[in-house]
Amino acid sequence: MQVFNDNFGWVQLAVFTGLLLLLTRPTGVYLSQVLDGSGKTFLGPILRPVERSLYFLLRVDPQKEQDWKQYTVSMLAFSLAGLLFTYAILRLQHLLPLNPQGLGPFSDHLAFNTAVSFTTNTNWQSYGGESTASYLTQMVGLTFHNFTSAAVGIAIAAALVRGIARQSAKTIGNFWVDLVRVNLYVLLPLCIVYAVFLVSQGMIQNFKPYDTARILDPYTVEVAKKDDKGDVAKDALGNPAMEERRIEIQAIAQGPMASQVAIKMLGTNGGGFMNANASHPYENPTPLSNFIQMLSIFLIPSGLTYYLGRMVKNQRHGWAIWGAMAAIFLMGVVACWWAESAGNPRLHALGVDAASGNMEGKEVRFGIFNSALFATITTDASCGAVNSMHDSFTPLGGLIPLINIQLGEVVFGGVGAGLYGMLVFVVLAVFLAGLMVGKTPEYLGKKIEANDVKFGVLFVMAAAFSILGFAAWAAVSAWGLAGLNNAGPHGLSEMLYAFSSGTGNNGSAFAGLTANTYWYNTTIGLAMLIGRFIMIIPALALAGNLARKKRAAATGGSFPVSGPLFSVLLLGTILIVGALTFFPALSLGPIVEHFQMTGSSIAY
Repeated sequence: MQVFNDNFGWVQLAVFTGLLLLLTRPTGVYLSQVLDGSGKTFLGPILRPVERSLYFLLRVDPQKEQDWKQYTVSMLAFSLAGLLFTYAILRLQHLLPLNPQGLGPFSDHLAFNTAVSFTTNTNWQSYGGESTASYLTQMVGLTFHNFTSAAVGIAIAAALVRGIARQSAKTIGNFWVDLVRVNLYVLLPLCIVYAVFLVSQGMIQNFKPYDTARILDPYTVEVAKKDDKGDVAKDALGNPAMEERRIEIQAIAQGPMASQVAIKMLGTNGGGFMNANASHPYENPTPLSNFIQMLSIFLIPSGLTYYLGRMVKNQRHGWAIWGAMAAIFLMGVVACWWAESAGNPRLHALGVDAASGNMEGKEVRFGIFNSALFATITTDASCGAVNSMHDSFTPLGGLIPLINIQLGEVVFGGVGAGLYGMLVFVVLAVFLAGLMVGKTPEYLGKKIEANDVKFGVLFVMAAAFSILGFAAWAAVSAWGLAGLNNAGPHGLSEMLYAFSSGTGNNGSAFAGLTANTYWYNTTIGLAMLIGRFIMIIPALALAGNLARKKRAAATGGSFPVSGPLFSVLLLGTILIVGALTFFPALSLGPIVEHFQMTGSSIAY
């Protein structure tokens, strides 16, 4: 098998994992300095006056903390204001400056979907960035959320960690302080340095109008007709109406790209300036930029595990969680790499070289390993940036990104979202362990009681309800089937992936699905809201509940939450919950498709 003979791939995987491990501690230490509110960072002397000015403008008392309900209300109010702000920009884009291409406004349903998408740190895009969004929209309407939604995720993780670390406390921090400090001390400085690096690799950063070039070999394509509102027109049978278009000129997009790509990766946002995302040579110019982009996706989520251990004064606990995350990540990479290296046996039977693997939908500059690695990383984290087309993966290769999202994207996960999602699984794992040994479960000296488990179950069930509910609705509805370009199990996988990506706040897609319709934009938008806020609220309630509890002294009978045994228990809880919840749906999608590809007698 090619995967086991690719020494370069194994070396790159080892280098990536080793560098991630080396960066975890310094990143975690710096996050601790930022999130503990002391301001004692090396940037403090420069940024402290700016921080105080922001508190003055916001009329926030940085010394006054909030309980979990106040923290939640502040977060929801800020998110709603940002959503409405972006919706207005999208609808009024044609009237606003920095629009050299004269692009028109977003339709009402596309504006709703996009505003929700960037507010929730999902960055699902039912549109092509370079052909739909102006420079102002990209920079102000969207990149604004790339910073703030990432900061919100980190703030929620910090609040939950405080709830675990504190005892007999009524408060879990101040949302506005966390929001300001994360942006000011973490995201903005890192992205300035990161954007400069990306420009050095050849990424563009300008405000020029698009260039054009005459094609040497013009061609004709069929495209969907659009009505006056920009929606896809339908024929008498309800199918998309098509028209021929002669292509003689190629537009070469320009724009402020490096600044957006830096935060899109570091903040695990994923929304591309270009429709081709990180496979486009402007968004991902070199092998080094590709490697650094992958590393930056995991940087903050990995550092947050060290921050957890430091805050609860049990560093081995933080490393145990890191170990569980790393184990699932490595299993996913190898499985996806193996499936794509094996290729399609039906094509091999037609004479296609089996040694080449499955190169469909992959950028030749990166090849199979870097495509599999990127796909696994971006769906382990709730990022959604892609350097290959997941819809073109083999059935089992595409299964890995799909199940990564359905597990809750807690394998390092999105910035903040990965940690607070993983901590919910930690609570459930401790509860299950207590049941198995017949004793009251406790976590770091705090008893896990009925309300804690209820919050954890609500967190898990909200995602399952949204993914399976919306996918089932689409599968039996005319609007759902109308968006499919593939029949059978692959079509089901496309729908399942769309609602998994929306609920998981990922943003990547099996892009064979035509999602820029009223029903898909609306339902995926609702799925994104559920996946963000209906899951954040139980996490914050859990933080408030844990903060109020007293911590008992550790004894010989205390449940250990560090070491390989705990990592295995945590890993098992994640996989079992995911398998029990989503296996029936997956068995009708990518698993059935795999048997069809390998020559099984299973019929469509």
